[in-house]
Amino acid sequence: MKIGYGRCSTNDQNLDLQTDALTKAGCSKIFTDIASGAKAERDGLTEALEYIREGDTLVVWKLDRLGRSLRHLIDTVGALQVKGIGFHSLQENIDTTTSGGKLFFHIFGALAEFERDIIRERTNAGLASARARGRLGGRPKSMDGRKIEMARTLYAGKKTSIGEICKTLNVSKATLYRYLGEEAA
Repeated sequence: MKIGYGRCSTNDQNLDLQTDALTKAGCSKIFTDIASGAKAERDGLTEALEYIREGDTLVVWKLDRLGRSLRHLIDTVGALQVKGIGFHSLQENIDTTTSGGKLFFHIFGALAEFERDIIRERTNAGLASARARGRLGGRPKSMDGRKIEMARTLYAGKKTSIGEICKTLNVSKATLYRYLGEEAA
């Protein structure tokens, strides 16, 4: 049995094109969502995935209607394959119930993994290059040595309130106490 899934990003858009194509493709039941592709919770997709059974095929009008990202798309189709469920995208003509469709989708997944590895390698190389130049990653310190000494002096004098010290140094109470450490305890 073919089960269809369609999605539009906003209420201004119309699902008719997708539902017509899914009906023409032979889908006996169609689930829909009106939600951004980036949104994790999509009730129609959840219902479709709960409804579909082994031997069925999930049909979408276009790949980007199913996955929030390439990784999400590959994970979703992989989960379908594990359950013995096929996947068919009408516009890209990808059908994992055929050997050619499976091959194409595996190549697609391998390219996505390759892209992630390249991004990871570039990030690590950039961090190593920055470290070699003496730059460390992370957020800059909110208090330098001069500010820490001023905070200690004001705190030890006991004439200035914690709130006033924080306002003077432009830091939160948590930051002040962290830098004062045991002295404040």
